[in-house]
Amino acid sequence: MSQESNADSRPTPRISIVIPVYNEEAILHAAVVDLREQLEDMGWPYEIILAENGSRDGTVPIATALAEKYSDVNFFSLGEPNYGKALREGILRARGEFVVCDEIDLCLVDFYRRSLDILERNEADFVVGSKTLAGASDERPLIRHAATMIFNGLLRVTLGFKGSDTHGIKAFRRVAVLDVVRACLVDKDVFASELVIRAERGGIRIKEIPVRILEKRPPSINLFKRVPNVLKNVGKLFVAIRIRG
Repeated sequence: MSQESNADSRPTPRISIVIPVYNEEAILHAAVVDLREQLEDMGWPYEIILAENGSRDGTVPIATALAEKYSDVNFFSLGEPNYGKALREGILRARGEFVVCDEIDLCLVDFYRRSLDILERNEADFVVGSKTLAGASDERPLIRHAATMIFNGLLRVTLGFKGSDTHGIKAFRRVAVLDVVRACLVDKDVFASELVIRAERGGIRIKEIPVRILEKRPPSINLFKRVPNVLKNVGKLFVAIRIRG
């Protein structure tokens, strides 16, 4: 059953931060409180959208309490574990001129500053935080870094991806990307990659910047359990993008 907080009466934010959450009871409250403190120092009108998807722990009541306590925190629940569907829905619900897609175990406010500066100076419409670009620091376990490199290679071979990273933190001008979001076909882990690839193929101005990745907890879903769905969705995109056009 879907749950959501009421954002109708809130002032329009300049930036919407969309964060999918799944089984995050251990870090959710502290991460949101810390993120709000950092954002207050920056003086931006903002909203934080917690896109809960199928948690089996105490994530939902914690997210509900945060949305009830803080007027700048919005929350909805899909009721099923689906990262990509939650991210897509969060983007479509966003009201800000700019949208940042983040992870609850990252909350890279330095990326917000750098990407918003690029977007506001109209140097790009889409900024990708790359874990593999020169100057980046990927401090995750080696197997996670290797999986990213293999996945990026797969996207280059199958879908003609030209960048260095697709999955992770990103920011964009909402009106420039909404049609791309609506055109995406897949969900779960591969939605974030399809979004970047479709934006690239659609001629949206994309700029990559290096980021430092240091996760606060192990992944909530086992890496190897993701592989079958990832391969299935990459195959679906290959047919849709490279064969059907």
